[in-house]
Parts: sequence; structure tokens; C-alpha cells
Amino acid sequence: MRAIVLDKFGGLDSLIDKDIPEPEPKAGHAVIQVKAFGLNHAEMHMRRGEWAEAAKVIGIECVGLVKSCPGGEFPVGAKVAALMGGLGRTINGSYAEYTRAPVSNVASIESDLSWAELASIPETYATAWTCLFRNLEIEQGQTLLIRGATSSFGQAAVKMAVDAGARVIATTRKRERFAMLEGLGVQRVELEGAGLSRRLPETKQLDAVLDLVGNSTILDSLDMLRRGGRACLAGWLGGLAPIADFNPLLQMASGVYLTFFGSFVFGAPGFPLSDVPLQEIARQVAEGRLEAKPARIFRFEEIREAHRVMEAGEDGGKMVVVHD
Repeated sequence: MRAIVLDKFGGLDSLIDKDIPEPEPKAGHAVIQVKAFGLNHAEMHMRRGEWAEAAKVIGIECVGLVKSCPGGEFPVGAKVAALMGGLGRTINGSYAEYTRAPVSNVASIESDLSWAELASIPETYATAWTCLFRNLEIEQGQTLLIRGATSSFGQAAVKMAVDAGARVIATTRKRERFAMLEGLGVQRVELEGAGLSRRLPETKQLDAVLDLVGNSTILDSLDMLRRGGRACLAGWLGGLAPIADFNPLLQMASGVYLTFFGSFVFGAPGFPLSDVPLQEIARQVAEGRLEAKPARIFRFEEIREAHRVMEAGEDGGKMVVVHD
């Protein structure tokens, strides 16, 4: 089968299109014919050798058809989504014609949506849903700040939070993105930058902050919360450098909650993929309540260009790769 193999750590030329053996059936796993897969910044970090783990075939999510499933958990030919469970990290991932994923990380996603639209859903919407409704426990009428809202993850979170009746404030580093975010239903857009808590009128009144910028802004985000408010750290758009000299005694307000979510836990005990209503999310997309049209669609042989666009920050939303 064709696969994009990580030949070495480094630039775009590290991604090599070559033939490798198809994955064999294995108990507790499903072999999936990959129809499309979403692109994620994690894969860029894997390619550059900045992630703790990277398999020879990267790619942490896909949608496609079940080719084999020895345990019978999914029927052959079923439409499914797969994400995490070691995909692209400790086992060969989705940058291939076929992949094999643990059944704990596979979910049915029957829908008449195109493969490209379906590929926009799994990682992005599963993570956004978990952050909003599990970690942050967002409710109708609450005020939520989403930092880094123009990322594909951020846009999905905006759409879901607005649909749930939250009052959403969004941030972006680019003024030209304000209109796009306003079109998604946010109440207001703020320019992302250092010391935002000192400029935000709602500081000390926010119910929740979803921080996708990362370690460089999370302490500032905590300063914005009301007593009992929650912040969820779930992205690193601002880089992977750790928080320097973090001292909760001096740098955290009393009575606020700091939570973290990394999608790599999907499928682990306590975090079953079945907890995420992917089928319902696909239905809401089909009905127009949520929008999941990819910002860019690439062919399999265009993987290097797709990574170039992602690395340059030119994506403008979720990008997907489809097999012809």
C-alpha cells in the first residue's frame, strides 16, 4: 500500500511517498481503509522531532471503511472514525491507504457527508467537545473566552459553545480574522497578546477560558476568572516552551480551577471515545447546526505542500487529505 513515511526528522523532504505492507488483522483492533484524514499541528511537531514519540507513518486521525475487525466490534464495510490510541506515535498512523487502530479508539460515524467533511470532525470536534463539556462544564448563558480561536480547534470550539448558548469572546493575533470569528457568532473579538487580562473588561468575571495559545498565556488566563471559574489548557499555538518558575502560591488566584486536556488520552480508562457523541456531531453538521467544511483539501501526493501551509500558518482552519 502507499504510505507517507517519516524518513528522518526535519523539513518537508522528511515525508516520503513509498509502498509498505498493509497492516494485518489483529485481535482488539480494526484495520481501516483510509478515505480521508485531518492534518494536525502535532504531526508537524512529530516530523520535526519535537514530539516525544513518532511512528514511521504519522497521522493521528482518519475516517474510512472497516476492512477487518477480528473481534466483531465493527462490521466489515462500516463507516468509522479513528483517532489517537497510539496512531502516528507508537503505531503506524493514518498517512497511508490503510491503518490499524485499537477498537477503543474507533467510533461509528455513519453519515452522508463527504469524506472531506467527515475528516474535519474526529480530532477537532472530539477534543473541543471534551474541553467544553467535560473539563469546563460550559452551560447556557455563561461567558467563555477562547484564546487562539482561529485555529481549526478554536473554530470548532466557538461553533459548539455558541450552539450551546454560551456568550463567547474570542482572540486572534490577526485583525483580518475578526470578521470570520464574528461570522461564527462570537459576541466580541479581542486582539491576542501579552497582558490581555489587563485589557479585558470581563476580567475577574469570566466563567471559563479555553486557552489554546498555551503555556505562555495560561497564567494570564487564570487572572481573568471569577471565583469558581475554570481554565482549560489544551493547545500550544504559542510554542512548546514550559512555564518558567511556576509558583501557584504567588501566581494563581484563590478559588479558580486549572484543568488540562490532551487528546492523546482518548481510548484510555476514564476517557473512552464512546463518551464523545461523534455520531450526533456529524448529524448536527449535516443539519447545518455546526459547520465542518475543511479550509483546504489536499490530495495524498500533496502532503508536503499541506505541511508547508500548516507550518506557515496559512491554513485558516481545518485542512484534510483525501484519497482519490
